Formats: sequence, structure tokens, C-alpha cells
Amino acid sequence: MPRAGVTAERLTQAAAELADEIGFDNVTVSALARGFGVKDASLYSHVRSLQELRTRVAALALTELADNAAAALAGRSGKEALVAFANAYRDYAKAHPGRYASILLELGPTVAGPATRHSELTRAILRGYRLAEPDETDAVRLLGSTFHGYASLEQAGGFAQTPRAADASWSRTLDALDTLLRNWPPR
Repeated sequence: MPRAGVTAERLTQAAAELADEIGFDNVTVSALARGFGVKDASLYSHVRSLQELRTRVAALALTELADNAAAALAGRSGKEALVAFANAYRDYAKAHPGRYASILLELGPTVAGPATRHSELTRAILRGYRLAEPDETDAVRLLGSTFHGYASLEQAGGFAQTPRAADASWSRTLDALDTLLRNWPPR
């Protein structure tokens, strides 16, 4: 019988918060059960497995990230949209490192909605640069790779030993991306 107050949604939220505290890879059903004051087995009436829970956290993170990006993009286009989107992405990674790590999971077709929305927001930025297919898809991949690579390296302390501030390099990276998108090389 499900314990009062424990739902799949509350477990997902608690797992996301725990991921931000201790790291996504360290989230376990046992740790969550302790937080709810129940035995591990009682959580399985709400989620089938740790993998399902991790997938739910990834879907939550992608939804939150897309919500933040959509709010940042409102009324913006061109470089202004690119910078707003990129900053929303980087800020989310800094504020929610565990949730951010979860978005690297392969979600599969059952949770495609949040990932698709994120891709659509990226394509919305690119409308201002007037790229046709397949260049638009290539640009989506370029932006995602750049934003993720920067955020991941920054989280791992990869820029800590360099004399230049990470914010200054980030700004120049966005300038370079804008220049590239405005001058996309012909095929």
C-alpha cells in the first residue's frame, strides 16, 4: 500500500534536490527512502526502478531548463537571443549541477517531449540567423555541444587554474558563435 504523502512526483523532486546536493550518480533508492522515513521497498510502488527515477529527474531537468530558456528568449532575436539562451543554460548548470548531469541520460521515446522542446527552443534562436537545413541541424548540434562542453568543464573546475576569468571567456565564446552563425560557411 502506498505511503501517504509519497508520490512519484514528490520522489522525483526529492531525487532532483538530492542530486544537486550529492551528485546525480550518487542518488539511490535507499538515500531517498531514508529521506522519506520509509523502507526502500515502499518506494517501488511509486517508481519501478532507479533507472525510471533517474529518467524522471532528467525529464524534470530538461523541462526546467526549457522553461528558463523560454523565459529568457521572450522578445529577443539574433545575438540577444543567443546570449539569453546560453546564459540560461549555463546558469541552470551552475544552480542545479546534479539535475544538469541528469540530462545526459538517453531518455528514449517515452520521455521525448522535454528534449524535443529544448531542441525547438534552440531552433527558435537560429531563425534570426536564417539557416536552412541541414545547416540548422548542424548549428543546433554546435550550440548544444559548446554550451554543454563549457558548462561541464566549468563544473569540473577545468577553468580554475587559468588566469582569465571564465565569464570573460564565456562572453568571447558567445561573440564567436554569433559571428559564426551570421557568416555560416557555404557547403
